[in-house]
Amino acid sequence: MSRQRSSRTDSLLNAWGLPSLGHSPATLDADSQSSSVAGVAQSISSAISMGMLSVGERLPPEIDLAHQFGIAVATLRKALAQLREQGVVETRRGRSGGTFIVQTPFPKPEELCASLVQTSVIALRDFFDEHAAVSGMAARLAAERTQLGQRTRLAEFAFQARDARTMRDRAMADSRFHFEIAVLSQSARLLASEQRLQSELSPFLWCDEVCSASTHLAFTEHLAMVMAIEQRDAHTAERLAIEHVHGNMRLIINGKLALNRKQLDVGEPDTPPSHSTGTKGTQ
Repeated sequence: MSRQRSSRTDSLLNAWGLPSLGHSPATLDADSQSSSVAGVAQSISSAISMGMLSVGERLPPEIDLAHQFGIAVATLRKALAQLREQGVVETRRGRSGGTFIVQTPFPKPEELCASLVQTSVIALRDFFDEHAAVSGMAARLAAERTQLGQRTRLAEFAFQARDARTMRDRAMADSRFHFEIAVLSQSARLLASEQRLQSELSPFLWCDEVCSASTHLAFTEHLAMVMAIEQRDAHTAERLAIEHVHGNMRLIINGKLALNRKQLDVGEPDTPPSHSTGTKGTQ
């Protein structure tokens, strides 16, 4: 792995790993091995799920990776063992050996539904309050710090998100669009926060059993943000980003309430909510 690739990986692994919407980040505490193992495994899985670490890529050496998480090498090895059991990574021996990513993990719909049912509306609103603050400021700074007339990759990523077909592909493409805005903000802290928030949000947002996000409406909103950023209209870029997050909040909360009603309707068939191309889209 090149030094540049290793540095990129180092910065990502510490930004991922929220188990469900509205919960606190997994604590990577070497004194609590059971939580550390699960937290590290989840952090690596989240980075892979969102496309920030790729299939075929080799993870940093165990000593370096353990140092990044502030845990013992033995604890890291337990986390990697969990990922091997799940078929996410494999360890190869020899001069060119190491731990390699062999599969992209993604949560199952039933796991997402169960997690959302257990998350309170208050916790969800708190999550989206943070997300609105992060995404709004990232968009504002991106507009302020992008040169007038500069061509960015935002439109390219917006089209990729529109054309994605599977739940996993939609989540990954949508996240890449918002990561790019944070990159253009030139703020490492905002980028890390956006990565963390997207790792938690995207699987829920693009799970048909949870809500009915529309790629077409999301695409329209994405393009509006692209225009505001590339035209250096910081106020509009910030406003559009915040409105985008608020739309996602309504989708997720409505999905939670629908799932809660299903639990109360004993004997009712467990069918997903109806889809509409006019429904609010991504973040």
